[in-house]
Amino acid sequence: MPAPVETAATAATTAPAAGPAVIVAIDGPSGTGKSSTSKAVAVRLGMSFLDTGAQYRAMTWWMISNGIDVADAAAVATAAHKPVIVSGTDPAAPAITVDGTDASGPIRTPEVTAKVSAVSAVPEVRAVITRLQRSIAAAAPHGIVAEGRDIGTTVLPDADVKVFLTASAEARAARRSGELGSTATADVAATREALIKRDAADSGRKTSPLAKAGDATEIDTTDLTLAQVIDRIVALVEEKRAAK
Repeated sequence: MPAPVETAATAATTAPAAGPAVIVAIDGPSGTGKSSTSKAVAVRLGMSFLDTGAQYRAMTWWMISNGIDVADAAAVATAAHKPVIVSGTDPAAPAITVDGTDASGPIRTPEVTAKVSAVSAVPEVRAVITRLQRSIAAAAPHGIVAEGRDIGTTVLPDADVKVFLTASAEARAARRSGELGSTATADVAATREALIKRDAADSGRKTSPLAKAGDATEIDTTDLTLAQVIDRIVALVEEKRAAK
């Protein structure tokens, strides 16, 4: 699913009038196209959008900025309730602030990427963020597309539509390297190893691990275009809407 060429903006069409409110959970590991797909589905269907991973990144950025040792789980747990994280839900222009400061750029730095798994593994952090995510989903007037790693299993287990995206490690690494502006073989290989390490950390944590919900539809995006993945999920949502 070549995201650098085909973006959510080009793959989505003008949003139609929203139908019955539907909660959509899209989970999966990094590099499977969750963000691009989720934003485009939300635009297509006139729904809100929530990047839950950005919230954990925001928490991690706050910890780093405030001198909290992210390797010290007790210290992270104690501070978890302090930052005020506000997530925008407009799929065309998603935004996130921490204590009133725009964090959309800072949360994407390599330092945050390297440390977010450690922070997100702390139960107190997950409790704080999960409460925030549930409140946002409950307030979405036309339904919401929430993407992450434990949405269908833990955050919104009663979601109307659950999707689990997968892709080969090679495809994921190529996409992620392309997003970072690099296509060098060495960089792609390094990215692949980093993704595999992140997968192990996310899948192996005790609290809300990365996992496919038993009632989720799995879509392997390795050989699919972004538009094809979007169409498949839109069809699932429209079927659910029609049944309401």
